Amino acid sequence: MYRKEDPHQMTFEDFYLPFSGHLRRDNRWVILAGQIPWQQIEEAYGRQFCEDNGCPAKPARMALGALIIKERLGTSDRETVEQICENPYLQYFLGLKEYQDIPPFDHTMLTHFRKRFDQDMLKKINESIVDVAMESACGDKGIATDNSKDEDVKEAEEHDPSNKGKLIVDATCTPADIAYPTDLAILNEAREKSEEIIDAMHGPFMGCGNKPRTYRQKARRAYLAVAKQKKPHARRIRKAVGQQLRYLRRNLRTIERMTAAGMLKGLSKRLYRLLLVINEVYRQQLWMYENRTHRIGGRIVSLYQPHVRPVVRGKAKSPVEFGAKVSISLVNGFSFVDRIGWDPYNESCDLVEQIERYRKRFGYYPESVHADRIYRTHENRQYCKAKGIRLSGPPLGRPSEEADLLKEQRSLQRQDELDRIAVEGKFGQGKRRFGLALIMTKLAHTSEVSIVIAFIVMNLEKILRGIISFLFFAWRWLLAGYYNASEPALWTTKTHTCPKAAAA
Repeated sequence: MYRKEDPHQMTFEDFYLPFSGHLRRDNRWVILAGQIPWQQIEEAYGRQFCEDNGCPAKPARMALGALIIKERLGTSDRETVEQICENPYLQYFLGLKEYQDIPPFDHTMLTHFRKRFDQDMLKKINESIVDVAMESACGDKGIATDNSKDEDVKEAEEHDPSNKGKLIVDATCTPADIAYPTDLAILNEAREKSEEIIDAMHGPFMGCGNKPRTYRQKARRAYLAVAKQKKPHARRIRKAVGQQLRYLRRNLRTIERMTAAGMLKGLSKRLYRLLLVINEVYRQQLWMYENRTHRIGGRIVSLYQPHVRPVVRGKAKSPVEFGAKVSISLVNGFSFVDRIGWDPYNESCDLVEQIERYRKRFGYYPESVHADRIYRTHENRQYCKAKGIRLSGPPLGRPSEEADLLKEQRSLQRQDELDRIAVEGKFGQGKRRFGLALIMTKLAHTSEVSIVIAFIVMNLEKILRGIISFLFFAWRWLLAGYYNASEPALWTTKTHTCPKAAAA
């Protein structure tokens, strides 16, 4: 069940504080609350609930606001709820009418909030926020539908606008919270979980027969004999992997016999899911063991996160990362998530779609596209040439023999590389500040939501910095005794003096 909130967005003056308190209008959370189209999010969010059945769900502003607060503060689910209880500005950001010292929801609700949003909804929310911030010529689109976007594109094609703007594209990996996987460690964990499954299946039939043997103590000793060595030899590792495979095969055959006897009913949903993953892990590891290789398609590297795949990045710090691969577009400092994939893919295949999305957003093609070397394929070059788009990087063929032309080309290439630094800085900001360096959520869906939320928060941070800078300079203008337009550093006020002005 879902109860729609008041169609009129709550104003700043409506929030009540006890003891004659009041909120500051220039607080960052108050400013951010005014940059998000809550009413449009409410309409899209409420479609997934019925109107007259079940317990009423939390409002869309509370659900999305809590996720934004968590990513912006970099806290856990429990700490996020505690921060909300202690801070009236956070409660105003969530849409509460007055301050309350009790939690508005339990910390476990944050998991349900993540499940109620999906990639498409969050991408449209991100675009609506950026549309308002950039004051695009298309006006306030909000959470536009595909039909409305197609109409904007047709109208733009009729006017035949010229290419405008710069599009910066790149991809990165957002590592998941898993231990570094090795064949021996994965097999040992699978064996231990298979023993737990056997215990759970035999539990309801305790006393009706003997529990099947698992030789868990011998298997554990065999694993530790190799795992505790600092640098075990490859032959010894292979021997230990073979031992764990045989122990696991014995356990899986035991589980099959118990299943045939009707003992599968005592298994919980979590253990049944693990059983399916363990069977696939055994199949993959046995094939790699028999073929003497360490590669296989769709390789599982975590029992509890079987959707995670190894992604070869070729970086000096970590040649292989384990997590989702994310392709983004950067326009005027605002980032758009174009694709999130758990299987490794070549990001150069996304360039055409990213350019077309740029045209749908703004109504025209970009003047130039800035990307690294992997995007400069023959197909992408031909496509950009047909659309009148300049793709960054050196042109094909021999360098020009004319010194002036060669110097101009090199200067342009250097400027293209400088422009592309912005997307690397965006990745650094997301990984150092907003949790993209380690995704703590466990499910594939909730991890994707956390990734998109992080990019929404980064766009809100850019908007907030611009507003605060404007307010700061406006305050400076009001307090300034005089302002020298020829040299802005020379300004004075009644209370303090700029050092350069004093020296002058």
